[in-house]
Amino acid sequence: MRRLFELAATALIIIATGLFAAYAWAEDAPAGNAENGKRIFIADGCFMCHGRAGEGGAFNYPAPALAQIELPVESFQAFLREPPNDMPAYSTAVLSDQEAADIHAFLRSLPGRRPVKDIPLLNQP
Repeated sequence: MRRLFELAATALIIIATGLFAAYAWAEDAPAGNAENGKRIFIADGCFMCHGRAGEGGAFNYPAPALAQIELPVESFQAFLREPPNDMPAYSTAVLSDQEAADIHAFLRSLPGRRPVKDIPLLNQP
């Protein structure tokens, strides 16, 4: 029983340390400017695959909807640096961390998808 208690206490300490580190990391992330993020999103051509309102689309394959993105800004930046499939990589020389944070803020500001029940055309008998 004592061994179980020690393992639980150790796990709790590890989890608490990880949560504190994640919180501290998020505090260091640059705050984004949604207005500038929209400008960059359009200027850099992100809208061509992801839609002007981040609704997603299809170019060579289905591009994900980005409105109301739930990725933390740090994960979003990492994704931009090494994206999958045909999406171009955006190094810091091309898109700074601040510009990426601005795009993230813009995507977070978008309304996102509406529930099917709120779309009249899809609810007709």
